[in-house]
Amino acid sequence: MTAWSMYVAPTAHAAPAAVEFYVAPTGSDTNAGTTADSPFQTLARAQQAVRGVDQASSGEITVNLAGGTYRQTQPLTFTAADSSTGTAGDIWWKAEPGAFPVVSGGAQVTGWTLADSARNIWSAPAPAALTDTRQLYVNGVRATRATGSLPVAVTQTATGYTTAAGDPMASWANQSAVEFVYKGGLGKWTEPRCPVASITSTVITMAQPCWNNSTQRVLRTDGSGRTVELVGSKSITEAPTSVENAYELLSTPGQWYLNKSTHTVYYIPLSGQDLATADVEAPVVQTLLTTDGKSSAEFHGVVFQGIQFSYAGYTTPDTGTGFSEIQATYTISGSKGYATQGLCTFVSGGTCPYGNWTKMPGNVDLTYDHNIHFDHDYFVHLGAAGLDLGDGSQGDTVTACVFTDISGNGLDLGGVDLNEPSGVQATSGNTVKDSHFYNTSVEYQGGVAVDVGYAEGSTFLNNQIDHVPYTGISVGWGGWPDKVDLPAEPNYSNGNAFTDNLIYDHMSVLADGGGIYTNGITGSSLATGEQLTGNLIHDQLSATGHGIYTDNGASYITISGNAEYNIAADVWGSKHTNYTLNNGTYDPLQIEGNFWPDGPADYNAKSVLIQDNTDITSSSQIPAALVSAAGIQSPNTSILSWKPAP
Repeated sequence: MTAWSMYVAPTAHAAPAAVEFYVAPTGSDTNAGTTADSPFQTLARAQQAVRGVDQASSGEITVNLAGGTYRQTQPLTFTAADSSTGTAGDIWWKAEPGAFPVVSGGAQVTGWTLADSARNIWSAPAPAALTDTRQLYVNGVRATRATGSLPVAVTQTATGYTTAAGDPMASWANQSAVEFVYKGGLGKWTEPRCPVASITSTVITMAQPCWNNSTQRVLRTDGSGRTVELVGSKSITEAPTSVENAYELLSTPGQWYLNKSTHTVYYIPLSGQDLATADVEAPVVQTLLTTDGKSSAEFHGVVFQGIQFSYAGYTTPDTGTGFSEIQATYTISGSKGYATQGLCTFVSGGTCPYGNWTKMPGNVDLTYDHNIHFDHDYFVHLGAAGLDLGDGSQGDTVTACVFTDISGNGLDLGGVDLNEPSGVQATSGNTVKDSHFYNTSVEYQGGVAVDVGYAEGSTFLNNQIDHVPYTGISVGWGGWPDKVDLPAEPNYSNGNAFTDNLIYDHMSVLADGGGIYTNGITGSSLATGEQLTGNLIHDQLSATGHGIYTDNGASYITISGNAEYNIAADVWGSKHTNYTLNNGTYDPLQIEGNFWPDGPADYNAKSVLIQDNTDITSSSQIPAALVSAAGIQSPNTSILSWKPAP
């Protein structure tokens, strides 16, 4: 017998079979869910099915979503049990080819009748699940909450205001639903809001604790005894710039109002709108998708692709807490927040770390997660922040996503509560690229398109940000103690890069911001610090602020190869005394090779290097390669023409 004849070929083993589940709004949770002809109806049932798969013996797992609306009555909460084990790759939750699935926190408002023919006000019973909302959408368009000017002169008091006798608001119904808005009220970068408690013919009493938190903020003194302001110390001293949320304010087509006492929605239709056939949506859920936040058992290894997240709300500002803004939608809250919150060792009983103020939640809200990927997803018609990748988010990616018509920030990365975390607590190694942020912060106009708290190794590449009321990208935290000649808050932020982003038509409402705004320590050296390269910023609309803004305590930042034009404010600002090292230097910065009009003069001293920048008088002088590399790149440019699902 020859040697070769003794050889026995190995048995061929087929690759583990892929596992497919199907979901459709017209399906049934009693279906098998394993074919498109027999889909589940709910995402929760699909989640249960995924958990039942033996991943050790299966191939890739995919949940296929048909087009249509998936209405959530509670958050879809992901835990470690929903994660990929890694043996068959990531688990996919994705739109079927050509489909437009919408994960919705809304309820439809139907049964409209004409309530006031003279003012063309229509009314409908609120859905049973709708107890409060700050948003209403008609045929996919955000309606305007009833608004108007303050109808009477006011004098501020410790508890609110006094007015001349005969205040017309004294006869308004549901006075405790009325909200005063203060554009620029707690700094020209803010738009705080406080509810009213009650109104008589001569006295307006404001709701607590919002009023105290907005009018009694702590001032500090420096070593020479001067009274100075830390961030958050400014108080409201002016009359409201507008009033919202009263039936009596309904006056213009497109305005709406919810009477919570009678459980009735009122709306003045736009020309051509037929409320008998219109799709009217009101948010009844705050959180669409979240994690259980367990640092010991993280959610990981999942991709969400082609999904629209819409019609989720946020109603805390309707309570006595109000919206006492600090910056970028962070607020002071709690009964003694004005005196202690986030003030750490600056005051007796202060809470630490310094600057740990209250963060607005995300309507999609993840913490303690890693390797979660959002690809061609859409965050639209939302009442809080769009997507929050919070504490412990590591290795996540956001690719070719759209963020628009969002009340607060478009995307939040990290937080301000953990300035020196360890291990899984860190927000690390995340990437946001080729995504479009526009018309964000439409309700809370002190918000920003992208907000980055304490984070490390994050990359923001080839994104486009346009038509936003305040800053494009806000990054960093904890630099403000240098206002009283003290070191910036120590933190672990390092290695964050903002590269080839396109930012324009920003700061259309508020001021003292920029295209990219940085605060606080960003690393331990220029090599490990923040990198701003190749960004194109133009048509900044406010004359107060800077195109690229290095604010209090901002250190170890390299600003190179960027371009700016049509900047109403300065293109850069500015160097600050380094109170962190307190050695007579400035916070370390390197600024070179930029193209901008009327840029800073060359300077090389005290840890700041400014050189080789080109003053331009026209955008045509910017290198073509820089212009073409900025913003969303092929093959993802199609998202620039994306429209919400019909």
